[in-house]
Amino acid sequence: MKYLSVSEAAKRWNISERSVRNYCAHGRIPNALIKGKTWYLPENAQKPERVNKHSARPRTLLEVLQVEKSSKLSGGIYYKVQIDFTYNSNHMEGSRLTYDQTRYIFETNTIGVHETILNVDDIVETANHFRCIDLVINRAGFIINEALIKLLHAMLKNGTSDSRKDWFAVGDYKKLPNEVGGKVTALPKEVPAKMKELLADYNAKKEKTFDELLDFHYRFECLHPFQDGNGRIGRLLLFKECLRNNIVPFIIDEELKMFYYRGLKEWQQERGYLRDTCLVAQDKFKANLDYFQIAYK
Repeated sequence: MKYLSVSEAAKRWNISERSVRNYCAHGRIPNALIKGKTWYLPENAQKPERVNKHSARPRTLLEVLQVEKSSKLSGGIYYKVQIDFTYNSNHMEGSRLTYDQTRYIFETNTIGVHETILNVDDIVETANHFRCIDLVINRAGFIINEALIKLLHAMLKNGTSDSRKDWFAVGDYKKLPNEVGGKVTALPKEVPAKMKELLADYNAKKEKTFDELLDFHYRFECLHPFQDGNGRIGRLLLFKECLRNNIVPFIIDEELKMFYYRGLKEWQQERGYLRDTCLVAQDKFKANLDYFQIAYK
């Protein structure tokens, strides 16, 4: 596929380069790519229709999230997703921050400590996870590629104690073998080729089902491509793909955590365990959509 630069698209559509970049950042140009800080658009990309801000209302969850994020609205679904998703996903990986501490960091970018000891990495990774969710919302309209996956990892682990270790690759695939739950994962030398194979298989499917999203998540976690942070990156990608495919997303909480782990372990033998767990989590998310009066299929 041939691509246009931002300046070429701006001239073709007779609009400013800033408008083209905004269209790309908000997911309104299908299959646009970003390399470094530069956007590239498919040669056959069409100029998006202008939205009348006074009459048009967001239709999909993704549109609502984008609007609330841009307007910095407090107390809406974007606010709730940021706190619920960050707290639960980090908590699954051992974070000791409470829900209220997570909320306070999001609201004020500060944290109060009273007669307790907090792990600095827990605080840093919480703030970083908020940024990862923003990136997922911004890139929801694009296909998953290695650049996005590595960027999410770089964002999540930036400034942590891991980032100061010589053997830990922030924003790049693992250097040392690792395992998860006693299960062997892909060796470091195998990861690049297996990741390309996984993405090629997944992106070849134009209309993706719920099971295909879960299968991608399972295969990603089996690869375990990074030294640490694989679970959180995998769940961020899963959330993104739900938004992209207009599937109601879900957040795995403490109540569902062990069922989720069992579902991943048994996926190849019995898909129902993971599917049912995620559907229960999806029903919980639908309750939030009902509360905020956001339509869904």
